[in-house]
Amino acid sequence: MNKELLINSVKIAQNALNKNKGRTLLTILGIAIGITAVISVLSIGQAIKQFIVGEVQAFGTDYIQVEVKTPQTSHTSSENSFSMVGGSVITTLKLTDAEAIAKLPNVKNYYAAVMGQEILSYENEFKKANLFGCGAGFIDIDTSEVEFGRFFTNEEDRTLSKVVVLGSKLKNNLFGDSPAVGESIKIGSEKFQVIGILKEKGASFALDMDGMAFIPVQTIQKRLLGIDYVSFILAQVYDTSLSSSTAEDITLTLRERHKITDPDKDDFAITTMEQAMDMLGTIIYGIQILLLALGSISLIVGGVGIMNIMYVSVTERTPEIGLRKSLGAKNKNILWQFLAESVIVTSIGGLVGIVLGVLLSYLVSVIAQLLGYNWDFSVSWKGILAAVFMSVFVGLVFGLYPAQQAAHKNPIDALGHE
Repeated sequence: MNKELLINSVKIAQNALNKNKGRTLLTILGIAIGITAVISVLSIGQAIKQFIVGEVQAFGTDYIQVEVKTPQTSHTSSENSFSMVGGSVITTLKLTDAEAIAKLPNVKNYYAAVMGQEILSYENEFKKANLFGCGAGFIDIDTSEVEFGRFFTNEEDRTLSKVVVLGSKLKNNLFGDSPAVGESIKIGSEKFQVIGILKEKGASFALDMDGMAFIPVQTIQKRLLGIDYVSFILAQVYDTSLSSSTAEDITLTLRERHKITDPDKDDFAITTMEQAMDMLGTIIYGIQILLLALGSISLIVGGVGIMNIMYVSVTERTPEIGLRKSLGAKNKNILWQFLAESVIVTSIGGLVGIVLGVLLSYLVSVIAQLLGYNWDFSVSWKGILAAVFMSVFVGLVFGLYPAQQAAHKNPIDALGHE
């Protein structure tokens, strides 16, 4: 196709579209909605991935987590999730298990933890808060930092000392601007001494560390909850490249201690950082594919709309087609005229969709940041290129058949059409 034919086809197509502005706008809107969905899904998906990576890194990247699991279920299975949510309590993970894990060659540090809830009070202030019972190694493994005072020691944990470290928000709720270190508060009916305040950290994976009270794990077990088990163990490793083999060593250690010979009966689950990232990546990818499929459906619907509108346009302009053919226009002139109309409409729809998609992605990032999440605005250039390609592709595919019908009309029959 030569340059002159293309220019003439585009000019004729523009004139035809201007005569039917309402129909053109509706067609553009249909394509724009689909493209908006594609752009926003890819951009928001990219931002979610960056957000999750940041959240994981906020906890550290050199650890292995051991947590309880319902035997004969997969760690990530719905059966295990329903069992835990339904109130099933696995009591086989102990502090002695954590101490055995700490003796493995690649384990640098560790802590065992259990969580609970209780009313905290100071003078006339009362606040229901999450309790985080953990070993003294928490402050060395986690990225949390002490702002005032200190964290508790292994000796205080061993002797069931009634000491507590408060998250920054919880401290402000109970003490306001007054100093808290050295003061006594009540947790339930027990009196605890505040020995430290953590720096503000923010929420991570919906876990508000700033609103928690940190207590020695054995203190919370014996004095507050009346239990002898823990919910999870976190082991920090020296060499992250050996995480997989270290996880296998932990598995063998716990099976021996829990007298488990059948792997299907494991009452624990072990997750390395690499596994956690792979799992999250798979989930995000699956969600993106699903949403892209929904966006593609919108594009297909828009494409069908283009085909119908082009059919109507061909029917309405049959006499025009006959006149142009009788004046010497060839089949390819008519074909490219109608194809140009289809591609112009879908291209405009694509550009509008790209702008709306970027704006929607930006709006989501602003709302997320206002809600306190570390969410970066991100635009997927792959998504933009895909949107441009899809717009042109839809215009060509769904406009081709009506254009062929117009191109092959007999000029005498077309002139006689009413």
